[in-house]
Amino acid sequence: MNHWENCVREDVESSGRGSLAVEKFLCGGRLVFGPDGGSVLLSTFLIGGPALTFCLKMYLRIPEVNFLYGRLVLIIGLVLTFLDLFLLFMTAASDPGIVPRNSRPIDADGADSVVSLDWTQYGTPSFKLPRTRDVFVNGHTIRVKYCDTCMLYRPPRASHCSICNNCVQRFDHHCPWVGQCIGVRNYRTFYMFVSTSTVLCIYVFTFSLLNLTKEPGSLWRAMSKDIISVTLIVYCFISVWFVGGLTAFHFFLISTNQTTYENFRYRYDRKENPYSQGMMKNIKETLFSKSVPSMVNFREWVIQEDNSFVDSISQRYCGDIVKPNGKIDLELGKPPSFLQNLDYNGIDESLKKDKGGNVNLDPYFFPTDQEDKYATEGSLADDDGTEFSSQRTSSATYRTQA
Repeated sequence: MNHWENCVREDVESSGRGSLAVEKFLCGGRLVFGPDGGSVLLSTFLIGGPALTFCLKMYLRIPEVNFLYGRLVLIIGLVLTFLDLFLLFMTAASDPGIVPRNSRPIDADGADSVVSLDWTQYGTPSFKLPRTRDVFVNGHTIRVKYCDTCMLYRPPRASHCSICNNCVQRFDHHCPWVGQCIGVRNYRTFYMFVSTSTVLCIYVFTFSLLNLTKEPGSLWRAMSKDIISVTLIVYCFISVWFVGGLTAFHFFLISTNQTTYENFRYRYDRKENPYSQGMMKNIKETLFSKSVPSMVNFREWVIQEDNSFVDSISQRYCGDIVKPNGKIDLELGKPPSFLQNLDYNGIDESLKKDKGGNVNLDPYFFPTDQEDKYATEGSLADDDGTEFSSQRTSSATYRTQA
């Protein structure tokens, strides 16, 4: 079974419960869409609808205008439209930089862990890993956080997307218009997409307005006769503020080497940005550097082991004595929950003494030779028999539980 056939990856959280992070894969894992990848269709309609309407109108107006002018405007409009849709598709269908998660928690013995005396719902003392770690980047100390869902320390500038349920390298934001996270591997195509959308809006707005001004008569009369051009002008005027604002904002982020998440969260204007190398180097690093290779091979064939039954049994009955790394801890200072909930009435009945003061052992648990042993030990008790009797009872109870 491979990733793109089942299209579902099960993520094991630190609480022991399973959560589903649904990714959509096409073309054998070459195309990776986010869980809300259907929003790409809406964005395609919002971009392609008005743009192709403009191109169709220009095609019908070719006989009325200069032949070269009409053909040139039409060809440029088509190129901008399909380029914009192509960049939208590339942004939505590429791996944003997903960080592969661990299949099990980090070994508490191998890390600087903190043992908490608080017991969890399963009766196990919680082994708490440090929530943060300090790493050095360009001579600056950067604090990285531990992700409970992915069970790893996030790389610098990475963050966990609550929608995609993945940690993403150089996480910028989750864009609802492309249905995908924007990270280190698709930020360049995303910026080119919003920039091309801005140019396309300005282009359609300009030439639709020129079509109105070239109509004979007054402007109001031309507007009443050409409703399509008026609609395109209003639509592009509203849209250009949105995509144009995004283009300007992200150019500022690129020139200062920030992400949207960092700009809203950390405010580098209050402290020095450890990643900034100057405006020109920042632009070169973001737009003209080599693309970062993917950390996950979505085309790789893997064997998915079904351990849900074993995990549920071990979590329910052995979660008290089994550490996250699979080791057994017998020095918990408190009986596990599955031992606390057992019925000991049968054991108490089997340990009742007879008239001679000897313990009546259940023959199912103890053979005849052990009964003789306890009978011999019973003769060594003192007058009240409390001390030695309690020791024998404790020993018998321990052997019964074993």
